[in-house]
Amino acid sequence: MGFKKLLASLGAGGASVETVLTEVNVVPGGVVQGEVRIQGGSVDQQIEGLSVGLQARVEVEGGDQETKQDIEFAKQRLGGAFTLLAGEVHAVPFGLEIPWETPVTSIDGQQLRGMNIGVTTELEIARAVDSGDLDPINVHPLPAQQAILDAFIQLGFRFKSADMERGHIRGTRQKLPFYQEIEFYPPQQYRGLNQVELSFVADDREMDVVLEMDKKPGMFSEGSDSFRSFKVGLNDFQGTDWSAYLNEWLSQVGSKRNWF
Repeated sequence: MGFKKLLASLGAGGASVETVLTEVNVVPGGVVQGEVRIQGGSVDQQIEGLSVGLQARVEVEGGDQETKQDIEFAKQRLGGAFTLLAGEVHAVPFGLEIPWETPVTSIDGQQLRGMNIGVTTELEIARAVDSGDLDPINVHPLPAQQAILDAFIQLGFRFKSADMERGHIRGTRQKLPFYQEIEFYPPQQYRGLNQVELSFVADDREMDVVLEMDKKPGMFSEGSDSFRSFKVGLNDFQGTDWSAYLNEWLSQVGSKRNWF
């Protein structure tokens, strides 16, 4: 059981809130379950609303600088208004759906640095909103996503970094206001490459896999990018040799451009 600390106290003698997650390991399209426990203070209070949501900290590019922004990308209201008696404990269970596009935060047990995603809790009282701390969750890849990631590893690529960026990948089924990029260092056989960036944009049937190939800048030429996007069914991906598929594309693009 994942346990999170006491969130906040709403004024002198006011209520306090604790959110407990039943299981912090989830997958896109799954559900994170838990319970919000509200502890009454020394006086009766009217609770106007209670909600939980999912929040991600994403990169926002503006001008010459990059900033971080917290974006709530799912929200669920838990019941209506009620009176919390002094000293009373009010427990509200919840099951919050994880959108299919939610970025992964953990691959093969390795936490991806910078992937800050979790459950937020909001308590509305006396026309004020009290937001608690972020309760982190671990989002693991879907089997189809894992197959693509495994193919990169089998080809010798090494994980470099991952980030979440505000914006939209053109030509995909993206609905969330941000997307994830997973970056890999190439092996020696693709020596003309600087890195490859991978993005998944899924729904309940299939996903768009978007690749960006970044060429190493040479002495007399600037680096250039090549893109590829293809669809993978969430339930019929096993019939493809993804290592061979990716190698063929990388080799074709590289040879056409005399990268390697």
